[in-house]
Amino acid sequence: MAQRAAIVTGASSGIGLEIARMLGEEGYALTLAARRPEKLTAAADGLRAKGLEVQEVAAALSKEEAVKAVVAAHEQRYGRLDLLVNNAGVGIGAPVAEIETKRLDMQLDVNVRSLVLFYRECVGLLRAAAAEHRGALVVNTASISGKRGQPWLSVYSATKAAVVGFTEAMNKELATEGIRSTALCPAFVDTPMTDFAKAGGVAAEAMITTRDIAEAVRMLLKLSPACLVPEIIFERPGDPL
Repeated sequence: MAQRAAIVTGASSGIGLEIARMLGEEGYALTLAARRPEKLTAAADGLRAKGLEVQEVAAALSKEEAVKAVVAAHEQRYGRLDLLVNNAGVGIGAPVAEIETKRLDMQLDVNVRSLVLFYRECVGLLRAAAAEHRGALVVNTASISGKRGQPWLSVYSATKAAVVGFTEAMNKELATEGIRSTALCPAFVDTPMTDFAKAGGVAAEAMITTRDIAEAVRMLLKLSPACLVPEIIFERPGDPL
């Protein structure tokens, strides 16, 4: 059995993959989950090539049964869960008069519903880890737009505000048991998800890096059980408040 184990969703690229890489460096056995099997397997193979302990579970995380399958596969392989990274997310921009119901539901299901389901399905394993070392952790990828709602990205902003709010609620509910939660709220990060901003003139080199995000999570791993960080806001120099 691994001494530490983590689930990372949305792990086939970008922030999720970088956090997974960092966790592997820290000795965590990993279950990676994402929607596209080929892309996920390529990401997992890349980590395994570095000698990391990794399994992947391709799953449409908007579906309840898929969430249950990821957690069941993780428990069967590793038997423990010390860290849950709810990183899977989708953002689809549109002015309010043109919001499509299908795309509205997709963002609600992936960005909010799956996060709630992962907490529900993982809380037993997290409680077991917390009873052992009081250092169980859940990291939820939100967004700066969850703190400051953005036009055109209104639905995405609303879902990420929900992530921040749910994180706060989970700390009030679980932190005294040794399960702490942190919401990550970055501005533009250099990932495929921000290609629209690059096309609009924001240079990739002017964006936050995925390594910046992963290093913040590494810091969270080092904190004492007495220290709770409910959220981390990542801004770019010159960004309007």
